[in-house]
Amino acid sequence: MPGAGADDDGPRHWGRLLLNLQSIFYIVGMLWCGLAGLMLVPILIDLVTIDGFAVGFLESMLVVLALGGLLVIASRPRQGISLRLRDAFVLTSLAWASLPAAAALPFLFYGLDYSDAYFEAMSGLTTTGSTVIAGLDTADRGLLFWRSLLQWMGGAGIILMAIMLLPFLRVGGMQLFRTESSDQFEKAVPRAVQFGAWIFSVYAGLTVIAALTYKILGMSDFDAICHAMTTLSTGGYSTHDASFGYFEEPALHWAASLFMIAGALPFAAYVHALRGRPDAFYKDPQVRGFLAVVFGVCALFTLWLWLTEGGDPTVAARLVVFNVVSIVTTTGYATTDYQLWGSFAVTAFLFLMFMGGCAGSTSGAVKTYRIQILAITVVGQIRRLSSVHRVHVPQYGGQRLPADVPVSVLAFLAAYVVVIAFGSLLLSMTGLDMVTSVTATITALTNVGPGLGSIIGPAGNFVPLSDTAKWLLSAAMMLGRLELFTVLVLLDPEFWRN
Repeated sequence: MPGAGADDDGPRHWGRLLLNLQSIFYIVGMLWCGLAGLMLVPILIDLVTIDGFAVGFLESMLVVLALGGLLVIASRPRQGISLRLRDAFVLTSLAWASLPAAAALPFLFYGLDYSDAYFEAMSGLTTTGSTVIAGLDTADRGLLFWRSLLQWMGGAGIILMAIMLLPFLRVGGMQLFRTESSDQFEKAVPRAVQFGAWIFSVYAGLTVIAALTYKILGMSDFDAICHAMTTLSTGGYSTHDASFGYFEEPALHWAASLFMIAGALPFAAYVHALRGRPDAFYKDPQVRGFLAVVFGVCALFTLWLWLTEGGDPTVAARLVVFNVVSIVTTTGYATTDYQLWGSFAVTAFLFLMFMGGCAGSTSGAVKTYRIQILAITVVGQIRRLSSVHRVHVPQYGGQRLPADVPVSVLAFLAAYVVVIAFGSLLLSMTGLDMVTSVTATITALTNVGPGLGSIIGPAGNFVPLSDTAKWLLSAAMMLGRLELFTVLVLLDPEFWRN
């Protein structure tokens, strides 16, 4: 009977929903416990350096461990973890929103209020690099290491999410990169875990190489480790107020530029190259496009700066390459205030904020492949207009482009513009000027770090902003890091009815 069937289906539906909520909260609790375990590292650093901040980290660790442990115990599913497509969206958004809440606690003991602490933690985990802490040169070493560690772990999570989760969720054209690993993730088999282990090993290995390089070129052990973590994660947190400009050795700037590029390349290509496919980078069209843009922009910008400013062309090349690479890869380091180069430089850097690196890297922003697909779509439309009867089959990397990918990319770009406009309007309501409002929204959404203007430019920070502005920017950081639709889909009533 229809009535009986409906009655039977109701309890089963709510039972499945309850089980999935248990799985979601259980995983979030485990993540909190893992984050608490990471706090042992800055505790040990503070104990060795006798900076006196170890107590703050210890109390934070106990609070996070207790809350995470209670969540694990209370929500542990008796029938095992069970996640569906809808649950993956909820879990991803909840994890990235709640982890900064836990990671913010040590900043409270340092003297920040909770709005500033959450902003700093969100900026760290999303590898944005915007900061509300001044006086970094004399700050507690454990706290400085915690900031760098947040970015490094956030970068690892971003890589794994971009390679194994987002293609499965079909977010913003990421289905184009649906590899065997993401297929296996959907089927929940061990091969996805094995691939993730390869990715993490490559990420850790490159970080070690970067730290050793920085050490050899003149950094202290502490600075080398911290900056290696924030370079490969394309995060940009520094241990000094002058950012990377604190280090005057030119070789360090060139080395950092190479490692920032390394962090912006697809990590799946590293794995494929190590496993017997050395042409993996060359065959990836987004890698070729990304490197072509970076080298082309750097060459033209260097020539322009040398002709307008004069001086040593090698110095001009070093300043341009470092700062252009830093912005394009969304790292956010700075060695100079490039706003002093004039309006052309300011305009150029504003547009460079949108580019980003490759899909499956630690880089943020729009990503190279979306710009390429946009160009392919525009060219295809022009050709259809000029030759109505011509059949145009769009291709990407020598393969036919799936019909849903251009639509996803165009929807993503449209949403990007709307979020920037809406975010800028909201920030302007807090009293900020237009330049600060617009560039703050852009730099948060693209996860770049510094904005433009006298307040949040490369020579400033986000300290003067109101608490309301910082919460808005924290939300924008998460939106940008999760490719917009992972979060926006939760606002659709139909999502909850399925």
